[in-house]
This record gives sequence, C-alpha cells and structure tokens, in this order.
Amino acid sequence: MAKILQGTVTSDRPDKTIVVTIVTHKSHPLYKKRYISSQKVMAHDEKNEAKIGDKVQISETRPLSARKRYELKKILERPTLTDKDVKGEA
Repeated sequence: MAKILQGTVTSDRPDKTIVVTIVTHKSHPLYKKRYISSQKVMAHDEKNEAKIGDKVQISETRPLSARKRYELKKILERPTLTDKDVKGEA
C-alpha cells in the first residue's frame, strides 16, 4: 500500500516537479518535549498544476528519477491572493 502524505508546495520551478515540505510534530523519547520536524520531498506533477503555497496530497510511487519517489495525488487548498501579492509588494 502506498504511503500518502500532506504538505505545502515550496517550489514549482522544475518542469513537472514540485518540492513539498511535510511538517510533523514529534516527541523526544526521554524528555517528552514536543518539537517540529520537517522534510522536503520532490514529487511528480504531470500537468504542472500545483503552485507555491498550495496544500497538496502526494502518494508514494516507483522511483521516477534519482530523487523523486512521490506523485501529486490532489490539490487540497489554494492560498488566497491579496492586493499586495498581485502587485508584487513585499
């Protein structure tokens, strides 16, 4: 059974590829303090439909390249744009 993960697209620069950041909360085994851990994975996006900031669901697949082991399953949520984003202001 393929592993299904959720994350945020942090880069869509390469053709048919997205970089997804997956954030998980972990607990230290001895001290029980909770901390945030994140990992970046490359996923295949056949139609180039995911953009930076999108919340996506990716699933595990056969190796597609040296670093790609996941493919885009669906886009869960798109960020809302504000006037500042459209004008390019910081």
